[in-house]
This record gives sequence, C-alpha cells and structure tokens, in this order.
Amino acid sequence: MLTRRFFLAGAAAASATPALARVSAVPTIVNPVVRQRADAQVFRHTDGWYYLTGSVPEYDRLVLRRSKTLAGLATAQERVLWRHQASGPMSGFLWAPELHRIDGKWVMYFAAGPSGGGEDVFRIRTYAVVCDGPDPMTGSWSVLGQLQTPWDSFNLDSTSFVHKGRRYLAWAQREPGIETNSNLYLAPLATPLTLAAPPVRLSVPTLDWEIQGYKVNEAPAVLARNGRLFMTYSASATDARYCMGMLSCRADADLMEAANWSKSPVPVFQTSAEHRIFGPGHNSFTVDERGRDVLVYHARDYAEIKGDPLFDPNRHTRMQYFRYAADGTPIFGPPVANGPLRRI
Repeated sequence: MLTRRFFLAGAAAASATPALARVSAVPTIVNPVVRQRADAQVFRHTDGWYYLTGSVPEYDRLVLRRSKTLAGLATAQERVLWRHQASGPMSGFLWAPELHRIDGKWVMYFAAGPSGGGEDVFRIRTYAVVCDGPDPMTGSWSVLGQLQTPWDSFNLDSTSFVHKGRRYLAWAQREPGIETNSNLYLAPLATPLTLAAPPVRLSVPTLDWEIQGYKVNEAPAVLARNGRLFMTYSASATDARYCMGMLSCRADADLMEAANWSKSPVPVFQTSAEHRIFGPGHNSFTVDERGRDVLVYHARDYAEIKGDPLFDPNRHTRMQYFRYAADGTPIFGPPVANGPLRRI
C-alpha cells in the first residue's frame, strides 16, 4: 500500500541525491593555492563568493579575486582595486589588505608608508579604501581615510569582527614606552576608521618564540567557536622563525578586559621542516563549501633567504583543515606539505 510516508521518503531521497552530487563535485584544494600572495585573507560573503586578497611582492597595489569554491581561487581572475599614490604617506609599500563588509559597504583595510627610501618607508600607518557599489570586483575604489588610534606610531594588520551585535577592530601597533616592534590591541568601532572607546592592549611579545629576530605580535585573526573567541596572531621575524600564537576569551566575558584573555604558552602553528613548510603565519579563517573550518595562511617552501625576508617574494597562500580538542580549543597541527589537501 502506498502511504504518505513512502512519498515523503522518496521526495527526501530525490532531493538528497543532487546535494550529495554537489558535495562530491567540490574541487580539491591544492597547496599552495596562490603563489606569491602573502598575508592572505579569504572572506566568504553571503553572495556565495569567496574573496581573496593579500600582499603582492611589489607592495604597490591592492588586489582581489573571487571564486564560488576555495579551490577555484587558485585560477580566479585577479583585479587591481587601487595602486599606491605618486607621493605622500601612501606612496610607498602597501601591506596586508583585508576585505570587510561594514554598514552595507565594501571596505578594505591596508597599511602603507611613504616612498623615498630610508627608514621613512617603514613609517607604516593603517588606511582604508571603500567601494562605491555592491560588487567589489566592478565598483570604483577610493580612499576612505586613516585609522585614528591614540598614538601616531607604527601600526598595521587591522581585522574587524562583530560580537554580540557590536563591531570591533583588532590590530598591531607599536606603543610609545614599550620596547617592542608591535603589540596587539582591540577596540569597538564607531566608524570603520574611528574607535568607539579607548583600546585595550591584549598581548605584548615576551615569550621566547615571540621575540626571535624582532619582538612582534601582529596579524590578529578571530574565530568564534564553542563558546569562546580565539584570536590567533603571528610572532617573531618573517623568516622560518615566524609562527602563530593564540589568545582566547569566553564569549560571554567582557572582551575589553585584558585579564579575560589568556595566551597559549607555546606556538599553535609553526615551521615543519619535515613537510618543507617554513614560517607559517599571518592567517585568516573561513569555511569550505560544506561549512568545515579552514585555516588560511602564508608560508615558504624553503628556509634559507638572501637579504631581508620581507623582500623574498615566495610567501604563498595555503589552506588546511583543523580540528578541536575536547575542551573546544582549535588544534591546527603542523602545516601540511604541498599538494592536494586531504579533507578531514
């Protein structure tokens, strides 16, 4: 006897089959995903696209590509959104862009310094450009302004996130009176470039693995999972010693109270000589087409570098899956070797 349950089961099976086919058809990610793109950020928007940006070896332009799949970012056409200016504070190096959707507009944070050579090129400050339309790949981009912080000092690597309906900014900056290259700061935002409250200093590089070559905490990235906020960051010089640390805070705690954040005493992601992945860091987080968490980061295929590591072009964008410990803490494991990425 044909029953209503029979028809419902048949309908469910029919609808499930295409879904399974779509999952199996998702292309495999192959590392490195994009060569010579450092400081990689992947932003998955509600429009169904993955957007990827990062620093180019010439440090002279802001770029963006997009794809419906993570694997497709490898071959996606890249657009130049904006180039450094002919003179002034944004005429030199452009560092570490990040794309965000804020108050209905596309905003890209980046850090820039003046041209002209000498130490002045590292007078790095944070700026943003904004798109005039709904499509960041076709709209026109113009300078929105400079990030206003309490100190006129070296700052870069801004990232933004929303927690409990409030938008925050996390970034790296050198604070007068503290003998480090950069520390980590957090503040709520009033506008994309103005703080709504005085910032809190979350982390200062003091541990041995944070001060190799330089005393650095930079490149924060936020992951909200399992009732906590995890903030990864990068530490030490940008050679094979570069690695990732992590702060964590309960999601129901006051984010603006530094004591609520705890720091991992050891790196959570670092060089794997066995897999020939050196200096992993400056990460971001996304999810794949099935919603599984993916770590996005840059690293080199070799340890020996001639000259300043910042001008070695071969920091490539890479991805890998990660899992969680019983207490909900992410476990990234070692960086995986080049080649097809195994799904977990």
